[in-house]
Amino acid sequence: MPTINVDKYALFEELGEQFTPDSFQQLCFDFGIELDKDTEDDEARPKDQAPELAIEIPANRYDMLCFEGIAMHLNIFRQKQPFPKYKLVDIPEDKMQTITVSTSTAQVRPYVAGAILRNIKFTQASYNSFIGLQDKLHQNLARQRTLVAIGTHDLDTIQGPFTYEALPPKDISFVPLNQTKEMDGQELMSFYETDKHLGRYLHIIRDKPVYPVIFDANKVVCSLPPIINGNHSKIALDTTNVFIEMTATDQTKLDIVCNIMVAMFSRYCAEPFTIEPVKIVSDHNGCSRVTPSLATRTMDVEVDYINDCCGLSESPESICKLLSKMAYSAEPSKDPKIIKVSVPPTRADVLHACDVMEDVAIAYGFNNLPRSSPNKSATIGKPLMINKLSDIVRHECAMAGWVEVMPLILCSHEENFEWLNRVDDGNTAIKLANPKSVEYQVVRTSLLPGLLKTLRENKSVRLPLMIHETSDVAFKDESQERRARNERHWAAAYYGKTSGFEVVHGLLDRVLSMLRIAFITHEEGLEGKSVDFEVKQNPVKADGYFIEEINEPTFFQGRAAAIYLRLGGKVVRIGEFGVLHPTVLEKYELKYPVSTLEINLEVFL
Repeated sequence: MPTINVDKYALFEELGEQFTPDSFQQLCFDFGIELDKDTEDDEARPKDQAPELAIEIPANRYDMLCFEGIAMHLNIFRQKQPFPKYKLVDIPEDKMQTITVSTSTAQVRPYVAGAILRNIKFTQASYNSFIGLQDKLHQNLARQRTLVAIGTHDLDTIQGPFTYEALPPKDISFVPLNQTKEMDGQELMSFYETDKHLGRYLHIIRDKPVYPVIFDANKVVCSLPPIINGNHSKIALDTTNVFIEMTATDQTKLDIVCNIMVAMFSRYCAEPFTIEPVKIVSDHNGCSRVTPSLATRTMDVEVDYINDCCGLSESPESICKLLSKMAYSAEPSKDPKIIKVSVPPTRADVLHACDVMEDVAIAYGFNNLPRSSPNKSATIGKPLMINKLSDIVRHECAMAGWVEVMPLILCSHEENFEWLNRVDDGNTAIKLANPKSVEYQVVRTSLLPGLLKTLRENKSVRLPLMIHETSDVAFKDESQERRARNERHWAAAYYGKTSGFEVVHGLLDRVLSMLRIAFITHEEGLEGKSVDFEVKQNPVKADGYFIEEINEPTFFQGRAAAIYLRLGGKVVRIGEFGVLHPTVLEKYELKYPVSTLEINLEVFL
């Protein structure tokens, strides 16, 4: 959870009460935030610095990532003030400041929004909070500026209308914030390459053919998002008119960030909570919109749902009063079982009725909710049969001296197929549409790639290495609603100066004997029975297992066998074991022989 540091004395003054450490901690607990630290008695705090409170904020409460948001919501919760009514300046669209969006921006950051805070009065504390909120939003909701980047400017130093364009780096030239030398786009990238703060954002646009840039009417560069603003329009403590522009790759996140920024600091305007909108004009389709929207969403929530979940029996009027403590506006509807809840524009985290129900519980007080015994739905828990079977296999392997490993379930396409000398038929493996890297292209269809990579990374360990894994693999399956299915497998690998074929064979015999699966000869397994190589999911009875030599490219010729299980009147192949082919070892950079086994555990259920 993000942690916000606030001036202790200033916060208590804003709350209109001097809290003791215990009473303030209780208030935070009741509201659902957490007091992490109080520097009042911290010996490391400089004597000339006011004590601070470090407050942990829930990850979904973006509207509380600053001093103003914390103070406002705690006061609303304590019913010391109502939730403010935000409003946009009533101004004709032809009189609004505009940002015209060029079609070229679609190549890099296609969305933009803007707003203006007029006649704002900053103090040093509110100015620091204003800058701090931008940073917190960049880190959290904006995902390190990849989704949204915020730029703030002194409107009195620039002139609208504004344009949002994307140009080649060489065509962009300006003086970056707090610098004196003019640079073009390429020079700027080189200059900030070693910068600890801005260097981490360069990758977002560095390799793009064009860079996004915002110009004013005189072609003065306001900002090069998401990297840095221009020095010409930098805001200061005496700035009175603030122009806020935001660019984004995600329209939804853009609107959320825009609403939060203006809502938190419009309180410092000459007319509190009043925002001047900006018109966004699109070049390529002629569409336009006005930002910020500050739209209030209305939800219909069932009274019985809230009462049942919280164990209450409150009336609609009482629930509406509780919701007012959490910054909602709610009223009973014509239907006595429904209340109409107005969600403020700053509460983007409220998506469903369950979010409203949770806030009712907070407002009522979690410790005040009635306690009851869950005797109506008492059940006895037990493991799924597949998990119980897996634990038995794990236990037996551990008793035999084998070490369990847990590789990733994703692997590269080559590791899953080519490196094992297997062919992809296109209908087996689940492929990721947009993998992070070549190492995570497919969901594994075998446990062997993970075991072999584990051996590769542990070649310095004393030999022999005996490792095993019991976990899921996945396959395409059009018969399933999700068009895929998981399958529990067990695999083991022996790596040593000798092949260890007999060791792996012994492990197979041991585990299957503990599962009460008898070994039978090949002739007994096939005697009087028709062979069916389709895996049966729910066998009635397992008569025993046997092995048969196979010639598959994954294994060394003459050193591999398939494992068959006789199930009543059918014989099914459940896996295979053997010494890996030298070409497989070469791909995984293993210089000693490796013996492996892998079987499907699902057939034993």
